[in-house]
Amino acid sequence: MRRPMVAGNWKMHGTRASVAELINGLRHLALPSGVDVAVFPPCLYINQVIDGLKGKSISVGAQNSAVEAMQGALTGEIAPSQLVDAGCSLVLVGHSERRQILGERDGMLNRKFAAAQACGLIPVLCVGETLEQREAGKTLEIVGRQLGSIIEELGVGAFAKAVIAYEPVWAIGTGLTATPQQAQDVHKAIREQLAAENSEVARGVRLLYGGSVKAANAVELFGMPDIDGGLIGGASLNADEFGAICRAAGN
Repeated sequence: MRRPMVAGNWKMHGTRASVAELINGLRHLALPSGVDVAVFPPCLYINQVIDGLKGKSISVGAQNSAVEAMQGALTGEIAPSQLVDAGCSLVLVGHSERRQILGERDGMLNRKFAAAQACGLIPVLCVGETLEQREAGKTLEIVGRQLGSIIEELGVGAFAKAVIAYEPVWAIGTGLTATPQQAQDVHKAIREQLAAENSEVARGVRLLYGGSVKAANAVELFGMPDIDGGLIGGASLNADEFGAICRAAGN
């Protein structure tokens, strides 16, 4: 049985004061015991969040990490080993904003994925298509290529210690959401692609949906057989809303 997971991606939001307020809200949440909960703050506030959430069953991850596992001469980057030293347990890899806006390609993301795992971090691989690609009927082709790049480079076994998040680019921050069935269809295709290589890995890997998930639609989305939780954007900046989504995953 796959354990549900809800992860909050705070993106490029927060100040010391607003982060302290959000931490306080998270500390007072009643979270379901059967759900893994994580937050991904901006790197400047990782230490503040880790210290503030001590004793609370919420993991802390990073939104990005370097292509090299260990610290060295790579100005402006943060090594996965440094994130582990700070107390992180997860890291996002390949979020659509980094693919679309910053031009990160599959080869670079493969290196980031491998470097993270080499240090014991759990990579959360983000995959998804643009509206143009969906309208052209290329959703499964695009998602399959993004997933297949990791499989080809690192082997399907790499997903035994990873999480996959399907985020349709057209539904991130737009208020649009894939219908539960649309989301399920892609999640099912992802699991089938993995199963073609290794059925055990496919059964065990957690697949999260991200794309304007809110408390109002979480129950229906999380009720789909291949959706194991969510990667939550804007709604994760409100502790009460985020808590409601976590409880929806627990149901």
